[in-house]
Parts: sequence; structure tokens; C-alpha cells
Amino acid sequence: MILVRNRQQLLSGNKHKLKPRKQVVVFFIDMIRGFLKIFSFKTLRFYAVNSYILLTITFIAVLASCSPKITKPVVKTPAKPVEQKTIAKFTQGNISIFVPFQLNKFNLKTVTKAQIGKADMAVDFYQGLMMGIDSAANEGLNFKVNVFDTRDDNSQLAGLIKREAVKSSNLIIGPVFPDGIKYMTGFSEMNKLPLISPLAASKPSEFNNPYLISIVNDIETHGKRVADYIAKENKAEQTIVVLINTKKSSDEAFARPIKSQFATKYTNFTIQEFTSTYVFETKMVKGKKYVVVVCSDDAAFVAPSLTKLYRLKNTNDYPIQVFGHPNWAKQTYNIDQLQSLQTVLSSSYHVDYKSKKAINFIKVYRDKYEFEPTEYAFKGFDIGFYFGKLMAQYGATYTDYLIKEKYKGLTNDFDFGYDAEYGYYNQYLKMLQYKDMALVQVD
Repeated sequence: MILVRNRQQLLSGNKHKLKPRKQVVVFFIDMIRGFLKIFSFKTLRFYAVNSYILLTITFIAVLASCSPKITKPVVKTPAKPVEQKTIAKFTQGNISIFVPFQLNKFNLKTVTKAQIGKADMAVDFYQGLMMGIDSAANEGLNFKVNVFDTRDDNSQLAGLIKREAVKSSNLIIGPVFPDGIKYMTGFSEMNKLPLISPLAASKPSEFNNPYLISIVNDIETHGKRVADYIAKENKAEQTIVVLINTKKSSDEAFARPIKSQFATKYTNFTIQEFTSTYVFETKMVKGKKYVVVVCSDDAAFVAPSLTKLYRLKNTNDYPIQVFGHPNWAKQTYNIDQLQSLQTVLSSSYHVDYKSKKAINFIKVYRDKYEFEPTEYAFKGFDIGFYFGKLMAQYGATYTDYLIKEKYKGLTNDFDFGYDAEYGYYNQYLKMLQYKDMALVQVD
């Protein structure tokens, strides 16, 4: 209930009406007649000018002295005490986790290691997530965590979202896959529930949910980041930027934002585009540095392209640096070629296994679960810790601080932007380069 202070009624004041004073008017008429009898016209004209102002002032003064005084009585009304609304203290964060364990497909008596292996991603992510939330609890907030097996099935989700435990959540983490996120959009909007898309690299605009929180960067963000990095690290007058683009839809999705960024922000750079490295070779000129972006993640196309570029650099002595598709980090190519070409990739995540934080996490995870953590365990920890800590610090209004509170995690860094149509999205991307036979963060 919202309380509003009653306004004090206006005072009525004195309602007396002003009455004309007839006696004053008669007095002045008689006075004027007396002057006319005593003085001649000439004499009257002599005094008229000097007496006019005095008569006028006297007339006003008489009226003022005879008019009744109007005063408004002051009535003091004691102020009504305002009832203070008690705000409930935020003492517990309610989190619902939707993960595709698919336990319904396992027969515990006959389950094989291969079958369990299919659930590795879900299990690792969940275990890392719980470690993160548990670490955030050290900030002084209790958490109630409800874990649900989505079975990667929307009909399962239909039943889960009817549960009161889900409706009363402060945060929903998952589902993991885009179809599940899309299915949950209506529920999230209707209940104004923040919904994290933890692993999908889909464009946030595909879901059109203002309460969605997208962790993984989409391919358009990667393209813009690559263009920005190239422009920052190279001089336009000495560099030609080349895109090797087969024009397939997946390649074009990466190439389009790169071209757009140069067309709008870095117009002084020369941009060339070819369908293959073989066509590119015929157009090369000496005296320029070539920054070559291979837009494909098709291994059958990428491997020979790298071989061609490696030969052009080391045999024909062309200065060439390569930028690859983000998916290359999960693929296997000739490491000597990648390193020779100073290959750079953009990435949403990267674990520095030499850092103290990563070493400590691995040790704790290994002791707790008797397994080595995968990338999904690291990602789970960062999500659980960051959002749990925000909730512990700011309570139910924690989403108001998403775009203000940056985070440097074990594998993910968070720097959120916001769009009123499709929610919060992570803007931060790492730039990794092949050095010393490994990927090293360079920006």
C-alpha cells in the first residue's frame, strides 16, 4: 500500500464585504462648494495646481483609514504522522538452474562410460556454477538453488516453469541451448525474471527479450572487435586489409561486420576481398603489409589456405599477418604455420593455466569432484561467482548494476551493455595470438 500525506484544507479567512463610505463623498462635495463661494475662478485656478496633489493624497488616506481591516485567523493543525513502509530485507538469493543432464536416458544399472560422457558438459558446467555460487556466499548472503534437468526438451520446460520455486526466483541460469532460451522468453518477460544464456553464441536480437543476459559474444561482436584491433595495431598508409571470404552464409556472417566497421570508422584503410588465397596471390604487390582475415571455419578450406599464406610469407617474402575465425580455437591446424603467420583470434574465453587463480581453482575442483575441470567448469564458476556476488552486494536490484560492475574472471571477462529490446549482452572479447606454441592473450 502506498501512503500519501493528506493535504491541509485551505483557511476560509474573513468573509466581510467592503461597503462604500457615503459620508466621505458628501464631505468632499461640501468642501469643494465652499471653496467656490470664497474664491473667484482666478484664485481657484491659482490654488488648483498646488492643491490637487494634496487633495488626492488626503482622499486616499481618508478612505484607507475608514476601510475595515481584513485578517485571516491562523489555525494550527497538528501534522498527521506518516506511516513508514517497512522494506523487507533481502536475506536470500533464489536461483533456478536449468541444465540438460538428460538423466531420463540413463539406466543406472546398465549405464556406460560413453553415455555418461554425453552429459559431461552439463555436469562440468553445473559443478563449476555451484562452486561459484558457494564462493559468492562468503559475501554474506544465503542462496537457495533449485536445479532442474531440462532434458533438452521444451515439453519438460513447459512443466518446470509452472513450479512456484521457478516463479519466485531472482535469477534463472539456462537453458543451455538456443531453442530452450527461445522457449523461455515469454515466461521471462511475463514474470520480469532475468534469464542467463550461459553458453550459446546466438545473437541476442534473435530472442527479443529485455530480461535476457547473454554471456557469450555473437559473431557480429567478434567481427567488430577484430576490425578495431587491426586498426589500432596497424598504420593505414602501410597496410592492406584482405578478407578471404567464400561468401557462404557462415563466412559472410563474420566478414560483414568487419567490412562495416572499416567502412564507417576506419575509412583510410584499403580493404580487398577475395574468395580464396589463390586469387589473392595474383593481386599482391610489394612494399605493403598484408593483414589477411580468413573468414571460414571449414577445416577443409582453412588448412590449405594457411599453407598458401605461409609459403607467400616465407618463400616470396611478403609481410603477412593472419586473423582467423573464432572457432579456430577449438580446431587443430599446423601450429608452426599459425605461429609464423602471427595468427590472432578473438575469443569469449581463455584460461591462463599459469595464473594463481586458475591453479587454485583446479586444485579445489580436483579435490571436490576427483575430476579435471573442463572449460565449462571454468565458465560455470565465473557466472556463479559474478552474479552471486552482485546479488549479495545489491540485493533484489542487482540487475541495475550489471552495466556498471565489470568483472575479470578465470576464463570470462564481463562488460555488459544493454538494449531495451534484447537485454544485456557481454561486450568484452579477448584477443589471442599464437606464441611459444600456445595461445596467449595480447589484448
